[in-house]
Amino acid sequence: MSDGFEAGRRMYRFAEKIFPYTRSITGEGVRQTLKDLADYIRPAGAELKVSGIPSGTKVFDWTVPKEWKIKDAYIENESGEHIIDMKENNLHVLGYSVPVDEWVDLDGLKEHIYVEDGQPDVIPYVTSYYKERFGFCMSKKMRDSLPEGRYHMYIDSELFDGVLNYAEAVIPGETDDEILFSTYFCHPSMADNECSGPALAAELISTLAEAPRLKYTYRFVFVPETIGSITYLSQDDHVPYLKEHVKAGFVLSCVGDDLDYSMVESRYGDSYADRVLKNVLKYKEKHTIYGFHERGSDERQYNAPGVDLPVVVFCRSKFGEFPEYHTSADNMTFVSPEGFQGAYDAMIEAIEILEKNAYYRVKVLCEPQLGKRGLYSDISRKGTYDGIMVQRDVISYADGRNDLLDLSERIGVPVSEIVDIVDRLVDNDLLEKVGE
Repeated sequence: MSDGFEAGRRMYRFAEKIFPYTRSITGEGVRQTLKDLADYIRPAGAELKVSGIPSGTKVFDWTVPKEWKIKDAYIENESGEHIIDMKENNLHVLGYSVPVDEWVDLDGLKEHIYVEDGQPDVIPYVTSYYKERFGFCMSKKMRDSLPEGRYHMYIDSELFDGVLNYAEAVIPGETDDEILFSTYFCHPSMADNECSGPALAAELISTLAEAPRLKYTYRFVFVPETIGSITYLSQDDHVPYLKEHVKAGFVLSCVGDDLDYSMVESRYGDSYADRVLKNVLKYKEKHTIYGFHERGSDERQYNAPGVDLPVVVFCRSKFGEFPEYHTSADNMTFVSPEGFQGAYDAMIEAIEILEKNAYYRVKVLCEPQLGKRGLYSDISRKGTYDGIMVQRDVISYADGRNDLLDLSERIGVPVSEIVDIVDRLVDNDLLEKVGE
């Protein structure tokens, strides 16, 4: 018997597959992740279009950096023992480290070691994308236990003119109005922070690609965080096109744990995406809504003045709000199929709201006679509202001024319940759609 977590298990397995890749904002780890994403969505008939923007390209106020390639990194002691090795955990090397092959004493070594002081047992994730340096990461407990002696710092890496890759998949609908989903994949070996967003996006693509009918066109963007979204928006006519066509957008990040449901509002907190996601989260047992001043991901770029896209962030636990974030503790034990499933279900609910939302108006004067239409005795109690009363409330407020989200807020029940009632009333010729 199904336990209802089939999508969650698929997403968990995919996250587990891409978890160990040595990803950064450029490089082979990124390309392998994109290849796996393409393989995931292909059986549903969806295609992933991958682009590569050369190093040195001006992208608004930024420049595409050199590509980073790393083959090996370790620290060994005088006995030849590797005290840390990126082959055991790729968080051990500072992201974008330049090469080094040098023996130093303990004090010299510690100048190049990064730890998380408040969490002595974890390896932190640290990078230096835009200033050339090298370094290593380890637990504070390990650093503090190192004996005096000589140590060999070795990193075999290179920075060269290459490309920054991003990708997108588009699922066409009946209109060219679009819903945007964006996620990122530029850190190594962090399950919730980096692997969960792409996994959820891939599962949503597969679901939508097999849907029989879609009102909206759905655009999914996969980028390295910050520089990737900036680069994506800078290309061709992306900004004017998206400003004209995108009706709502969602950045997917940290969606694999089961501790919370969270969102970060758009810049003013009043976009269509805000309305939809707040309605979904309102009926979750635990949820947190953060203002835009608590932003931290690619919503910064999509909401930037002049870009002005109606984009919010959807998370389970918000980035930066859980202790495992940006450390080795954000591993596959921190996420779960149940956590993934909850995120998937929330986004499917948001998509259903977007697809079905409209304005309705009652077609008769005064209260309609429900009993003769079989609409009185068959309504069961839902939540804290009697089904008959909810139905009457829908009729009372269906005056052409309220869409389904408005009705949900006024009556105090989820849109999914409103939809069922509206469908029955439309089928009985009591309501008509008057706008979208």
